[in-house]
Amino acid sequence: MTQGKIRVQTENIFPIIKKFLYNEHDIFIRELVSNAIDATQKLKTLASIGEVKGEIGDLKVSVSVDAEAKTITIADNGVGMTAEEVDKYINQVAFSGAEEFLEKYKGQNEANIIGHFGLGFYSAFMVSKQVEIFTKSFKDVPAMHWTCDGSPEFTLTETEKADRGTTIVLHLNEESLEFADEIRVKSTIQKFGKFLSVPVMMGEEQLNNTNPIWTRKPSELTDEDYINFYKELYPFSETPLFWIHLNVDFPFNLTGVLYFPTIKNSYEVQKDKIQLYCNQVYVTDEVKDIVPEFLMLLHGVIDSPDIPLNVSRSYLQGDPNVRKINSHITKKVADKLEEIYKNDRENYEKKWESLGLFVKYGMMTDDKFAERGAKFLLMQDAVDNKMYAWADLKTQLETTQKNKEGKIVVIYTSDAIGQNSYIQQAAAKGYTIVKLDGIVDNGFTNSMETKWSDVQFVRVDSDVADNLVDKQEDNTSVLSEEETTKLKDLFALQYAGMNLQVDVKGLSAEAPPVIASQPEFMRRMKDMAAMGGGGGMGAFYANMPTEIALTLNGNHPMYPSIIAEANADVQKEKVQQLADLAMLSLGMLKGEELTKFIQRSFGMVKN
Repeated sequence: MTQGKIRVQTENIFPIIKKFLYNEHDIFIRELVSNAIDATQKLKTLASIGEVKGEIGDLKVSVSVDAEAKTITIADNGVGMTAEEVDKYINQVAFSGAEEFLEKYKGQNEANIIGHFGLGFYSAFMVSKQVEIFTKSFKDVPAMHWTCDGSPEFTLTETEKADRGTTIVLHLNEESLEFADEIRVKSTIQKFGKFLSVPVMMGEEQLNNTNPIWTRKPSELTDEDYINFYKELYPFSETPLFWIHLNVDFPFNLTGVLYFPTIKNSYEVQKDKIQLYCNQVYVTDEVKDIVPEFLMLLHGVIDSPDIPLNVSRSYLQGDPNVRKINSHITKKVADKLEEIYKNDRENYEKKWESLGLFVKYGMMTDDKFAERGAKFLLMQDAVDNKMYAWADLKTQLETTQKNKEGKIVVIYTSDAIGQNSYIQQAAAKGYTIVKLDGIVDNGFTNSMETKWSDVQFVRVDSDVADNLVDKQEDNTSVLSEEETTKLKDLFALQYAGMNLQVDVKGLSAEAPPVIASQPEFMRRMKDMAAMGGGGGMGAFYANMPTEIALTLNGNHPMYPSIIAEANADVQKEKVQQLADLAMLSLGMLKGEELTKFIQRSFGMVKN
């Protein structure tokens, strides 16, 4: 029998391991099962080069829980260890500069990749009062039994073991008896080990799929394979729009499948749905450094051994490979979108409701993607629902909607039903109005105006139709100056939380008598403030009253009789009704003011 001390450079390594190195309490299961997988893979490699003679049998990892004995057992039939290897791999906590390392990262959760330090096995002491190892090497040497109670002391003795491989027995401490539960351990294995490369068994049940689709060649797979795998990952999701199979081995190693989910409502938008694996071992779903921000809405799997991780394998660090992978994924997505756009335009248009979210978000947040995205950006006509390619729409608007500053004016609606009257008025002027009513479109219009210096976005209800492209300063009204002043005085009304600016313009006689609109700049500032944007000015704009421009059509035949009305109450009622109708059209008549409008309308009908 051998007795000795585990050779580390500090006596307090075990408390550090127990309380500091790992964020997640169940991580020990992943580390020990992963080690068992490694042992079987090593055996395969040695067998392939002739160092292991004879049949190696069916390789697997077995996990069992004994609730009564309060133990967890993890066994493999891999390479096993000799006494010398136990001493090398177990008795030496294999990292250099331990004291410097501990000092540097004391009190932090983020450090360096666990595999660099050989600490995975010691995660067992997070939950164990004693750990035993029974191991028999594939070499013709005695089997060994190692045991340790979580202090630096251990014992190592020869033992009897019939089969090649390693069995680790964890004797759970009182604080960790939650793991003396087969269901708890099983669910943990399925969380991180659903796609481990060697069968993981609990009794007769295999817990993992050893051959997930990202490890196979795209030429071997059908659409049904990809869809079935998606359902395996996300059982309650709709069928994805399409997918991208990643398969790179130079200058970095990267495999995976990324899916474009169907997204139609804001509540369906969920980030952190991409799972990161390292050699089929689940690491995390926090992939913000690997995947570009705008593609965090994608679903699927990325697997790469070239991504640096911290001690707990739960966070990513800055690294040249990460930047390269990020750029590669962006390029692959852009290539795929452009390919579908060119080769299957009809299908692309059908899926635009969901695809548009990715394309626009990408163009907002990634300058390189913005250049590519403009090639397959679509916009939909608000009147006849025709889909325009951005390049075609821009060419069309060059001749019809270019303002005095030389900018192309894109007139859009954020609510085709609610803003229908404004759309009809703008369409009557010969303008094209497009739908920009998605959850990112407010930010998209702001962002694209900074990227496209020759384009301006104007919402259709931001002004009277005559002023949407260029301000018309010569709107001559038939009303006299005295009548104009009186009319403006009559419409000097109060609405809660609103700041009304009243003006009289000589519009066509067919235009409505009153048009309410929200000036573009102030509306955008209020919208940004409502979404938490706008920087330090956000609170300033959020607390400001809503600006409303009330434009009176001085050429409407209704006004001469209203101005001449002798009964002040009747005159006041008509003016209020007209203003309320305009505010209602803008969606700004609410609360008590809406109630009064309805009651007044019933009274007018009755009379």
